[in-house]
Amino acid sequence: MPNGSNDPVFQLIKTLSRTEKRHFRLFANRQGSTEGLKFLQLFDALDGQERYDEERVLAQVPAIRKIQLANLKANLYRQLLSSLRMYHAGHNLDIQLHEQLDFARVLYNRGLYQHSLRMLEKVKTTAQQAEMRHIVLQVLEFEKLIEGQYITRSIRGRARQLSDEASHTVAHVSREHELSNLALRMYGRYLKIGHTRNQQDYEKITAYFREGLPGLNLREASFFEQLYYYQAHVWYYTITQNFSQCFRYAQKWVDLFEHNDLMREQQPMLYLKGLHNLLVTTYNMLYYSRFEQVLARLEAYAQDPDRRTNPNLETLLFLYLYTNRLNGYFMRGQFTEGLQIVPELLENLERFRLQLDPHRRLVFYYKIASLYFGSGQPGPAIEYLNKVIYFKEASLREDIQCFARILSLIAHYEAGRDEALDYQIRSVYRFLGKMNDQQPMQEAIFRFLRTLGDWTPSQLREAFTKLKNQLTRIAENPYERRPFLYLDIISWLESKIENVPVQDIIRRKFTRLR
Repeated sequence: MPNGSNDPVFQLIKTLSRTEKRHFRLFANRQGSTEGLKFLQLFDALDGQERYDEERVLAQVPAIRKIQLANLKANLYRQLLSSLRMYHAGHNLDIQLHEQLDFARVLYNRGLYQHSLRMLEKVKTTAQQAEMRHIVLQVLEFEKLIEGQYITRSIRGRARQLSDEASHTVAHVSREHELSNLALRMYGRYLKIGHTRNQQDYEKITAYFREGLPGLNLREASFFEQLYYYQAHVWYYTITQNFSQCFRYAQKWVDLFEHNDLMREQQPMLYLKGLHNLLVTTYNMLYYSRFEQVLARLEAYAQDPDRRTNPNLETLLFLYLYTNRLNGYFMRGQFTEGLQIVPELLENLERFRLQLDPHRRLVFYYKIASLYFGSGQPGPAIEYLNKVIYFKEASLREDIQCFARILSLIAHYEAGRDEALDYQIRSVYRFLGKMNDQQPMQEAIFRFLRTLGDWTPSQLREAFTKLKNQLTRIAENPYERRPFLYLDIISWLESKIENVPVQDIIRRKFTRLR
């Protein structure tokens, strides 16, 4: 029996809204054929299941024999995609333009060359306005085909005009691809490693970034050339922890959309990602007033009844809203208050499980663990940290894997589970040895935890103070600040020194910053 979680037809059906399902039923019945009836029966059977069960499908629809099921599912998948394409065509300009290209091809095949050229000219004009140069290039190639094979006598100098247009468009498309490739590679680097760990890391990533960055005149650049240029810089400065420059380019990214209503309407996912990166940067900078403004903008977008909606957009809104709501609680030191949104967060994690990649889930688990730890509940914190620590693909977000283990050590100490501490310290050492990522902050914490048993209760305050002073000196090194982005160990030590909850310490610091 196929695994339900991997069955493409079942997964696609589970993403459909009520109106999309109603549209499909009308679409499937358009010919009134027996085959269409089987499609609907199979569709209804799958739609009624929580998990894919092939035997149950066959029992529910006796008209479908087991030998037919594979072909019927393949055809159902194509029909669903065709129905969705038709349903959403009005909200996707690229779908509309590709349809017009198909119509131009039909006219060309019938020998109606002038008709085809007029349609192609309309498509090209619309695509140019929407900065869809890949479609412009397709139109130009089609126009050259017609002009090169037939004497259309359209306009004098047409050949030179088409040639110049094609060369100009290719140059823009080439730069767009260079910049988007660089932005994607930088993002991939961030997912793998996180922030730079030392000068060698910094020099390596800087050389890589500069080598891949093409020359660009921003005044003459297309919308997408500017966008990918800003994206690449955002990821470069995020990796190198230069958050002031990261803020600058994230703001440029958002401004690009704010000044272009058409692009904000046509590319909402990229606009939202820009807002999210701006929020993450202001969080890293502890720039709360700006963080609050941008989060309010994101919240308003989500509540707008007239905005576009589709499963992809809803997934991103969930991801960005909850990530930054949690970050807001962290900045304000409201860990206990933040726990109130955990049940709905977990519910949405399940709702969007098909759309969310493992990296996103790991980050959410780490943030939930941090909420529990900050609110003085180390037990639940350990449970969520274990979800990160025992994740099979350990190479994903090695920094999160690392700091989850360190926070787990501290949580075990807070929970009074000292009996397993020595074993865990050795286990984490082995993990970091494989990563080649033993930083001074980690070493200091390990040494401290290993000697905890030697301190009397009256000596603990002095021990915590020494460790805090040591970590404060370590944090003065720019390359050693990375751990403190994930784990506010200084505030935890201050809470132990003053014998008050850690969230009270962070809330007090937040009040001073405002």
